[in-house]
Amino acid sequence: MKTLKTFSLFLVLSWTPIFLGAQQVERDEEGFPTFSYAEGDTVYQMKQYYLVMLYRGEDEAREKSEEDAATIQAAHLAHIQKMAEAGVLSIAGPMGDQSALRGIFIFNLPEKEDVEAWVSGDPAVKSGRLSAEIHSWWAAKGSRLP
Repeated sequence: MKTLKTFSLFLVLSWTPIFLGAQQVERDEEGFPTFSYAEGDTVYQMKQYYLVMLYRGEDEAREKSEEDAATIQAAHLAHIQKMAEAGVLSIAGPMGDQSALRGIFIFNLPEKEDVEAWVSGDPAVKSGRLSAEIHSWWAAKGSRLP
């Protein structure tokens, strides 16, 4: 039964644009957009997060010394640590293949402008090594990876 509920929630999240049109989106006590979704005897409190997809930047293709690349990467990792310590970054990680999509961030911030400020401060983005695409993303409040 748990698999069916999880799958059903996945379907709801997959159709978020249609689904949200029928829901009353409000702000919680921390200012996050939220809404409730009832599925049988379970009520999901949905919360908006921001998903950032990091792509190869235009400057990544340019010749850089290994030392320059290592310096940028170290600064990028330090920035990720800073965002995590500030409590604004819920999860971050690289992709496991060599596609143009290099990694993701999921931010726990209520406003897109705040996400943009953190992302634009990333040394890898500033250097052009990475480019970022920001999307609002809904998940059940309190969701976490096992």
